[in-house]
Amino acid sequence: MLLQGQRILITGGSRGIGRGAALECAKHGADIAINASAPSESVDSLVKEIEGLGRKAVVYIGDVSLPESAPAFIEAAVKGLGGVDHMVSNAGICPFHSFLDMPVEVVKRTVDVNLMGTYYMCQAAANQMVKQGTGGSLIAISSISALVGGEMQTHYTPTKAGMHSLMQSTAIALGKYGIRCNSVLPGTIETDINKEDLADVTKRDYMEKRIPLGRLGEPADIGKVVVFLASDLAGYMTGAHVLVDGGLFVNLQ
Repeated sequence: MLLQGQRILITGGSRGIGRGAALECAKHGADIAINASAPSESVDSLVKEIEGLGRKAVVYIGDVSLPESAPAFIEAAVKGLGGVDHMVSNAGICPFHSFLDMPVEVVKRTVDVNLMGTYYMCQAAANQMVKQGTGGSLIAISSISALVGGEMQTHYTPTKAGMHSLMQSTAIALGKYGIRCNSVLPGTIETDINKEDLADVTKRDYMEKRIPLGRLGEPADIGKVVVFLASDLAGYMTGAHVLVDGGLFVNLQ
């Protein structure tokens, strides 16, 4: 198993990409700490699945946009798992909205959750890793949107670009501690965040035809890349990004 005995923290871990990452990491031998915004059946079922794989599962309920949630999540993970080896910052929102009449509160909330939440969580996790003295890694779930624009995502795409940039800078800041920092850039993955948008059959068909591999992504597709980045197989990777989009980005014709 690639991650045997590793302790992996995942924000927004109960659904979508976070859930996929949690399960793939658990399958490879990792114990998992999940940060969720609220208790739910989804959280409970994920814990059962992780424990069913013979791994430990810890849950912390908190809003990632609040600075105090980060150290509290780390404390819960250390108490439940004994330490922190990897932080996967995945929690994010994308309330689609037009640019010219974008409400200020929507912009602020998106930035606070996506970018600042990543900053707080990665900073708190890195401090714990430095304290432990055994290295580790930070993995930010950014997006293909860090590289391209979106008419209804003018508040969202800058946060994803910021997450990618954050991993580049923390790679420099934390390399001396043996902490690797990388980002994953998913393409169109079927999750709750785009469920309503993809319910439009015409749009779904259009998106699928633009993807060279001929299908939308699944959370497990991203989870497997997270496993790779957390494992020793990626031991010389830091400050890098991995585009996981079925070829969507390169299909310009």
